[in-house]
Amino acid sequence: MCAKLAHMAEVDEKMLGVRLREARERAGLSQGELGALVNLDRTAVNKIEGGVRKVTALELSEIAAALGVRMSSFFAEPIPALVSHRSSQGLDTADSKIDLLLASIATDVEFLQELIPAQLALPDGEGAPLPRPDTLSDAENLAVTARTMLGLDGAEPVNDLVDRAASIGLLAFSVNLGVDTADAGTILLRQGGVSLLNSHNKVGRRRLALAHELGHYLVADEYTVDWRVTDQQGGDIETRLDRFARSVLLPEAGVRAAWAQHESREVREAAVLLASEFRVDMATLARRLDELGMVDRDGAALVRGVTTTRADIVEFGLYVPADLESTSLPVPYQKAVLRAFRDELISRERALELLHDTFAEDDLPALRVRREDEIWKFVS
Repeated sequence: MCAKLAHMAEVDEKMLGVRLREARERAGLSQGELGALVNLDRTAVNKIEGGVRKVTALELSEIAAALGVRMSSFFAEPIPALVSHRSSQGLDTADSKIDLLLASIATDVEFLQELIPAQLALPDGEGAPLPRPDTLSDAENLAVTARTMLGLDGAEPVNDLVDRAASIGLLAFSVNLGVDTADAGTILLRQGGVSLLNSHNKVGRRRLALAHELGHYLVADEYTVDWRVTDQQGGDIETRLDRFARSVLLPEAGVRAAWAQHESREVREAAVLLASEFRVDMATLARRLDELGMVDRDGAALVRGVTTTRADIVEFGLYVPADLESTSLPVPYQKAVLRAFRDELISRERALELLHDTFAEDDLPALRVRREDEIWKFVS
């Protein structure tokens, strides 16, 4: 019996009722409201949550659909960081859109890790974290350490941030969450971690948000949701992780060398070329040039106001990145889903569900045609 099925067998009616109640309260529904959605009396919902009345598989499926969760989530052992986060929030607080989606993605990742451990093995999330930065100087030093861990030298741009983050255990997903939602969120798993980025933002801001979440991951923050990464001010940890993120994407040595290379150009042209080379937005570039003392306040304002035009892209031969665009899934995760499907550990429907509609049915690999005599392997 696999670990996932073992967890399912251990859940009795009382525990199931507790998990149903918690999911209902996080969804902000009363017992009566949930009952109306699934054609059950409020008293029936009350008895199910109390472990007094058994719930049928059909009823449980309808309850899960009404609450916007997967039925399997009622049986799987919850992620410790998620339990800790929800305990700190209180059950009377409904989860935000990003909380719910982040929790769902994290559960999917752990499902695959249990199903095919070798395919999605990530570093242990309980390992020794890096020291939290207490100063801006600490944040710069943390960025140097992070870039070394990512396999980067002290000057080169981070052209493949999603893949490099995955190489040290942080899986980055993106979904368009809309304008009035968080920039990103991160949850620490038993092995590795998961970040969810809001792809509604422009690519430079998405990359800055992922670099910021990388900081949370490296210092082992269990669960974080960052609403406006670029707006952080003051002396708190979020401000220092913003500095860390800028330093990861715009290493001082690389920025100074590139700026010097373009010193004969107008400030606008130099800014366009640097922003393209390091794949950052103008606000991030302006802030970094300012904190490195490479421009004065007026120069920073000038850079911040620059817009890269289509003419710039053509005339300078600029690369237009598409990192974390729309709904995107990290490659190791996609490979794990496909391996589970090839090995017939999950159904076609489950594979498409785990791939979040980024694959069509025809995109899935063809399964091996079994010989007639292979049936005896399953009945002998």
